[in-house]
Amino acid sequence: MTETPVHPALWPAPVASGAVDATVTVPGSKSVTNRALVLASLAAEPGWLRRPLRSRDTLLMAEALRALGVGIEETVSSSSSAAGPRRLRRGLARDPGGSARPRHDRRRQRRYGHALPAPVAALADGPIRFDGDPRSYERPLNGVIDALRALGARIDDDGRGALPLTVHGGGALDGGRVRIDASSSSQFVSALLLSAPRFNQGVEVRHTGASLPSMPHIRMTVDMLRSVGAQVDEPETGGEPNVWRVSPSALLGRDLTVEPDLSNAQPFLAAALITGGKVTIPDWPERTTQPGDQLRRIFTEMGGSYELTERGLVFTGSGSIHGIDVDLSEVGELTPGIAAVAALADSPSTLRGVAHLRLHETDRLAALTKEINELGGDVTETADGLHIRPRRLHGGIFHTYDDHRMATAGSIIGLAVEGVQIENVATTAKTLPDFPRMWTDMLTGAGN
Repeated sequence: MTETPVHPALWPAPVASGAVDATVTVPGSKSVTNRALVLASLAAEPGWLRRPLRSRDTLLMAEALRALGVGIEETVSSSSSAAGPRRLRRGLARDPGGSARPRHDRRRQRRYGHALPAPVAALADGPIRFDGDPRSYERPLNGVIDALRALGARIDDDGRGALPLTVHGGGALDGGRVRIDASSSSQFVSALLLSAPRFNQGVEVRHTGASLPSMPHIRMTVDMLRSVGAQVDEPETGGEPNVWRVSPSALLGRDLTVEPDLSNAQPFLAAALITGGKVTIPDWPERTTQPGDQLRRIFTEMGGSYELTERGLVFTGSGSIHGIDVDLSEVGELTPGIAAVAALADSPSTLRGVAHLRLHETDRLAALTKEINELGGDVTETADGLHIRPRRLHGGIFHTYDDHRMATAGSIIGLAVEGVQIENVATTAKTLPDFPRMWTDMLTGAGN
């Protein structure tokens, strides 16, 4: 009798045989690494990044900056140095979010890739062309394109408001005041603020749309700017609401150790919660702007407990998982993992404030609803989120839509449900290289 071949793109999600007890070292933050690369490229002196994340997204960011003329040297596997030349040169830059993305079968997919290098290109000497895979052409970038034009940049995009596009750098940019609707992506604000110290007049960015999602990422941008000598006025420190001002100045090179990516710690903390076990994440910072730090509060409300020690964060599950009613507008990237845990809880959950997730790597709200329900779940979309009623789940294929957070969400469910197969688990390499090995090591205790 011939065995039925296993589909090469399907990964059998391991089922936990008991309570996990593991130490998991999470790689560096993607958001911190990419911002640090941009700031170092614009600094007046070299800077060092220690423990940067080396993933698909950060390697493409480094590649884009090198194409602009930035010198980035990797000295060992865990550190690198970067220095911006006096004049950035012309070249071709590949969009760091430019991978092909299949359309979701319910709605047209749109994805906001990295807007961070575009303002840097406006400071270059000559034309810089940004390109990516064909699917990346669907990502609207009107916010940052229109803002840069208002600040004096010349950009050719044939009216698409998306890739491919050419930024005609003149070696400098006037800067000044700009109004922008960033309600679909806070990255548009961050992109302008990071390069603003090199603009002749600095910048005043005024957000004019609905409430901003992912505010912790803007706080991260402001903190990192101040750490290299920039002067920033912001709403958080008594400034005008929805207005950020950055003064022109030289940026300092600095020696930065990149924090662990706390959002990428989510599946491992979820494993402790689901199995009633314990997971330690080394080097968890006492103070951080990373959205993933909210996991301590959220997963505690769902039934766990934590202690911040010299070793790091020690998170312990109680053996029970409770539903939650939570506003995730500031931490939308955590939604897939929270939804996966909620599907295994003992009471319903409502996840609110995340309508903008319909414009992420895929339509994450539609994707989560479809995939959890196909495993026997009961998830319904609301105007701005999800309502999840726990039901007994069964095995099946969990599609990821090339979205790394969908892949880890399916793996979380697979801890408690036999027969879950993750389609294209390799998409986790976007921010969490070698996730399958880390997951298996956690379950076997190999990380202790």
